[in-house]
Amino acid sequence: MRAVIQRVTSSEVKVDGKTVGKIENGYNVLLGVMQGDTSKEAQLLARKIADLRVFEDANGKMNLGIRETGGGVLAISQFTLCADLKKGNRPSFFPSAPPDEAEKLYDEFCLCLSENGITRVEKGVFGADMKVEIHNDGPVTILMDTDIWKKV
Repeated sequence: MRAVIQRVTSSEVKVDGKTVGKIENGYNVLLGVMQGDTSKEAQLLARKIADLRVFEDANGKMNLGIRETGGGVLAISQFTLCADLKKGNRPSFFPSAPPDEAEKLYDEFCLCLSENGITRVEKGVFGADMKVEIHNDGPVTILMDTDIWKKV
């Protein structure tokens, strides 16, 4: 799984002009599910994001996690994070998981965020054409790929 985590002051996602998810301070998470990803990756990524410490403490140091700040997460499925650009200029999305598998793992990932103590988890609509408004704070943007934690 791949995720782009952005610390935000607010984030909102709309489908057909209607708001389907919205948070104030927290993370906007763009999530790509790769072929071969399992529940293990969903659980690992959710835990890593819940434990990520990129909010400023009283001394202005990035030392607090989302649970300490009471922030929320807006999780958006985004298969384009799985793009393969090794050949040519047109991306191949072959590395992305099939939609039925990806949606199941996306839902599990969101549930795991809640199970890891994040009290507000909002979602987009899987497979929909979404308009996402992101007010990046900092800006702070972190890229996570579960491949880095696989045993070699």
